[in-house]
Amino acid sequence: MDFTYFNATYTVENALSRVKDEKGMKRVEKFLKQEICPDCGGTRLSGAARAPRLRGISLADACKMTLSDLLVWVDGVPDSLPEEMRPMAASICDSFRGAAKRLMDLGLSYLTPDRSASTLSTGERQRMQLARAVRNRTTGVLYVLDELSIGLHPANMEGLTGVMKDLLADGNTVILVDHDTNVLKEADWLVEMGPDAGAGGGTVIAEGTVPEIGENENSRIGGFLSGKRKIRREHRIPAGELFSLGTIHLSTSEIHTVQPLEAEFPKGRMIAVTGVSGSGKTTLILESLVPALAAEVKGEKLPEHVKAVSAEGIRQVKLIDATPIGINVRSTVATYADIHDELRKAFARSADAKARGCKAGDFSYNTGKLRCRTCDGTGTISLDVQFLPDVDIPCPDCGGSRYAKEASLIRRIPKKADSGYTLPELMDMSVDEALAACADLPLVARRLKVLQNLGLGYLTLGEETPSLSGGEAQRLKLASEMGKGQSDSVFVFDEPTIGLHPLDVETLLKVFRSLIDSGATVIVIEHDLDVIRNADYVIDMGPGGGVHGGRIVAAGTPEEIAASAESVTGKYLQRD
Repeated sequence: MDFTYFNATYTVENALSRVKDEKGMKRVEKFLKQEICPDCGGTRLSGAARAPRLRGISLADACKMTLSDLLVWVDGVPDSLPEEMRPMAASICDSFRGAAKRLMDLGLSYLTPDRSASTLSTGERQRMQLARAVRNRTTGVLYVLDELSIGLHPANMEGLTGVMKDLLADGNTVILVDHDTNVLKEADWLVEMGPDAGAGGGTVIAEGTVPEIGENENSRIGGFLSGKRKIRREHRIPAGELFSLGTIHLSTSEIHTVQPLEAEFPKGRMIAVTGVSGSGKTTLILESLVPALAAEVKGEKLPEHVKAVSAEGIRQVKLIDATPIGINVRSTVATYADIHDELRKAFARSADAKARGCKAGDFSYNTGKLRCRTCDGTGTISLDVQFLPDVDIPCPDCGGSRYAKEASLIRRIPKKADSGYTLPELMDMSVDEALAACADLPLVARRLKVLQNLGLGYLTLGEETPSLSGGEAQRLKLASEMGKGQSDSVFVFDEPTIGLHPLDVETLLKVFRSLIDSGATVIVIEHDLDVIRNADYVIDMGPGGGVHGGRIVAAGTPEEIAASAESVTGKYLQRD
């Protein structure tokens, strides 16, 4: 027998040439990788385009500068040219300033022109689109802006409202979906949905002007708009006692646009790290403190730019960010919260299950015999539509429940109850509903109660975790940590209030307090003034973004930050 074997590179190239749909591309792309072009060095420009120099730098060099630095450089361009070219250069530079000004107003001064659009966050991308819309001077257009305040410091909110007013002045209509009261106060008309989340919502509970909503008894946000209701702590730790439980010290050298830093964090307290966009918050915490603590705990080498870190008694650091919980549709709220296994055991003990010879493993929708065979327990069927993205539809046999019809014949009847429920029915319940249905299962009820206390009572047990919002994902990740002793733990939260209603912020702050009461140190990267005001200690980065920031401008209690003349965040704490 004579066989010809092709090498791996040829095989991948051959498969790539035969790709005809998105599903085929997904199979191949796992074998591909991207690298910086060796010819242009990632600038995207040819040698001829990189050759001309203006004010001593090439176009590639100019594109690497931040917008704030580029504006300073552009101001000197006309005078650097021959007399006859200056009028034309002045006109071009004025056009650039007009476009850059809107981006600066929206807090994007730290971006560089050569930044890849795919690396932008959702909030950054939205603001880029908004700035372009204003520049194009459209009229008669309906703009729908979803959570545009995400990732914005209060200082950048003024630029945001200014841009929206420009759109209105040109004859456009703006619909804004948002929770930030500072933005909502600028609205001409408010429509409030509620009263609760999930199945408890879906109703217009109030509409009118901001003053009318503020006085409306049905409104859940009115009190926060009128100022009658504020999120404030009753008991505050005196400034002199903040470091009584210990100190976490971090020393770093220069990295990116962040200058050498010496930062101290009081152990066992809630610390808010604040500052305008691009001021260095992420570099300080996510690129310096978190990897440094992780290395210190494991006895490994510190990151190159970290000189030293000391954290006596700290044995673990946990980053609770807003990244989705996996990409596997088989992961649900019940499985992630470790509830599903207990439910399977409970159903296996029921009379119906024993009569049919079903064990706990049979109730698994991954491998059990009661899973739906049509969708293989995923609850969905993927349709391959030629030349279009694949379409997922609910399984026609199980209706999305993931279970075969046989599972609906097995009912579990709780103690002291006349009727019971099936596992598919239970997985379709919200956490609040399931808590009542599982009152006779102590371990399940205890775990469901944790989810309810985290403000997740509206989620259904069978909801896929990849579909959860960033805030929901953060709180679900916390579920397994609640109720434990945490004196050796540091919890780091990256903008946990994204997409949260003020009432949800109240719940989140209670969660933070619960962790601190258990001995944990909680560090929050945040712009929300309510969270900052309720922190024990605040580290304010800045004063600006990019090269105009990168240092600690103020550190202390919220009151001390408000009194700081150099702190931009402090000015807004004073106003509020």
